[in-house]
Amino acid sequence: MGLGRRGARGPGRLITQPPPPQRRGRGGGPAVDNKATKRAADRPAHGGSMSTADRSHAAGAAPDSDPGRMAVASTYQRFEPRAYLRNNYAPPRGDLSNPDGVGPWKLRCLAQTFATGPTIYQLLSACAHFEDITMTDFLEANRQELGLWLREEPGAFDWSVYSQHVCLIEGKGESWQEKERQLRARVKRVLPIDVHQSQPLGAGSLAPLPADALVSAFCLEAVSPDLVSFQRALDHITTLLRPGGHLLLIGALEESWYLAGEARLAVVPVCEEEVREALEHSGYEVRDLRTYTMPARLQTGVDDVKGIFFTWAQKKVGV
Repeated sequence: MGLGRRGARGPGRLITQPPPPQRRGRGGGPAVDNKATKRAADRPAHGGSMSTADRSHAAGAAPDSDPGRMAVASTYQRFEPRAYLRNNYAPPRGDLSNPDGVGPWKLRCLAQTFATGPTIYQLLSACAHFEDITMTDFLEANRQELGLWLREEPGAFDWSVYSQHVCLIEGKGESWQEKERQLRARVKRVLPIDVHQSQPLGAGSLAPLPADALVSAFCLEAVSPDLVSFQRALDHITTLLRPGGHLLLIGALEESWYLAGEARLAVVPVCEEEVREALEHSGYEVRDLRTYTMPARLQTGVDDVKGIFFTWAQKKVGV
């Protein structure tokens, strides 16, 4: 998930939440996804995930007592980030050469939204508008994976194809190497997050709050056992955003499970209308909501996803 603050005269600060390491092959840059910031991410590669007690301690919160959420947290201990990345960010889902693919669709949505409003582009484009970016993830191993890329260490996942595609879409004549250098320079911190806590970043967070912008990619539906938990998680991350701030929410439609190595992870299935209703319930004005139907050629057996949703919403003043 990502949050950001914009100054009156210049770029602001953004917090991002990737999917559980950068969520399913739906295109996107090294953010990715509270999923939690997907986000979703809206996650790991070297090392395991934190236990419920560990992650609650890291966030400065009491351990979660909800059986459904505890089961989700337990399952994520088997999450294998590199397997996840191979399943979703390498071909065929990671093939950006086909304009009808899911990756190009998602990147076009982000680029068009970015071009028409004071909003964000999932990290690679956000770095041009936010001078202070905070990346977040629930799993320590995912944060380690993000750190490998940020520090340009050997073995880091190669996002250059995505960086090149973003530069092509933006059409500013910028090289992909410069794009990646700019992003690395503007990511100031990578923090733990738990969207099921009323203070998702914990008490005394290092992130500048409230944020002007929040990005969550393939996160909320992936870590919520039911729609009630999904709604509550959305309410929680909304507290990180200032009134009038912008939320960019990307996620899976009608998905109930996905694979990350040996781990089979449950997802709460959501439809377009349920996403819209959840946003309105949390106090947002939905500015844009688009969907993508996953074609048969991209249904590779690593999940049962039916499609993707892309949402730009603005938090109402007074919420």
